[in-house]
Amino acid sequence: MMTIILRTFAWLLAAAVTFATLGPARLRPHSDLGQDGEHALAFILIGLAFGLAYKQNRLLTSIIAVVMIGVLELLQLWAPGRHARFEDFVVDALTACAGFAIVAGLDWAMQRLRAVRTSVT
Repeated sequence: MMTIILRTFAWLLAAAVTFATLGPARLRPHSDLGQDGEHALAFILIGLAFGLAYKQNRLLTSIIAVVMIGVLELLQLWAPGRHARFEDFVVDALTACAGFAIVAGLDWAMQRLRAVRTSVT
């Protein structure tokens, strides 16, 4: 049940990021973080969400995520008023991978903690 909820959240987040990336610029949320900060926040959340939702295939999921981030950036070439930038791809891909790495690190730490607790008892 929790996996279904995590996967649903991850895909809804991906849909929202896709809309913000390809939709009209006036409908995109803006913050005080600046463009790179907004990209970093959106894609670290993508990495965290998909890293939690697909933990059995985290490496493959992260590779697919980077490819899809590249596709999303290229699709902006055909979106009116949008622009594709290599810098955006780099920020997006690196922060998504950081999200995956954070989840993997936390998962590893939790497994180690469980192993220590099991060996103590």
